[in-house]
Amino acid sequence: MQYKMLALDLDGTLTDSNKQVTPRTAAALAKAAEKGVRVVLASGRPTVGVQPLARQLGLDKTGGCILSYNGGRVSDCATGLTLVQHAFPPELVGPVCAFARENDVTALTYDAAGILTERPDDPYVQIEAATNQIPARKVPDLAAAVDFAVNKVLIVGDPEKMPHVEELMQQRFAGRLSIYRSTPFFLEVMPLGVEKAASLELLLRTQGLFAENLMACGDGWNDLPMIRFAGLGVAMGNAVPQVKAAADYVTADNDHDGVGLAVEKFILQEEGTP
Repeated sequence: MQYKMLALDLDGTLTDSNKQVTPRTAAALAKAAEKGVRVVLASGRPTVGVQPLARQLGLDKTGGCILSYNGGRVSDCATGLTLVQHAFPPELVGPVCAFARENDVTALTYDAAGILTERPDDPYVQIEAATNQIPARKVPDLAAAVDFAVNKVLIVGDPEKMPHVEELMQQRFAGRLSIYRSTPFFLEVMPLGVEKAASLELLLRTQGLFAENLMACGDGWNDLPMIRFAGLGVAMGNAVPQVKAAADYVTADNDHDGVGLAVEKFILQEEGTP
């Protein structure tokens, strides 16, 4: 069997519009795990926002992993042990928060209890809180509140202005941070060089595996590196055009069993690559 690891983005990929995994997709993942495939939930969400879904899919019993914070951390579902970790440069938390204020967008990060932000009532902060089912708490100065290691900072704002904000931020922090959008209103701000593909490569290496042993499914801009890196990159039918162009195969959308169909075709039926 060529594909021994399966990396799945969550929102817009594994989960449907109601943030649920369809029965057909869940069944396909269970069968893949029975065949020895290591399922990795690869998301921009914090670890706590991925854990309920991992438990629902039984990944704590089948050797699954959580890749959270867009690759900032990879943990084992069964043991909770951290397998890969990248800390955000502490000296850049303040400048990133200052940039957000200058451009009237909102910065947030996470602690063990949930989201920390200066603007918890921001509607896009509320989307992040609802998606992860965690509270958003107000702090007067986010940079001052972050006196512990974090894995990423998320910038949120109006989708119409975010492309310009991304461009400005890329210029301001060039060579110091990795910056890319995950949705039209979320801008992921990561330690330099950290994204899903880089952490998947490290995880593969610990298993004695290579890129050709990886199948990856995604829909958003932040999925591009892993779609390009994987031996088989699968774009969802609802993926942004750039992801579809980079993929080896385009499956159905997230509301019509796209992940399940791809797993059936390339892992369960072992029909090989397209």
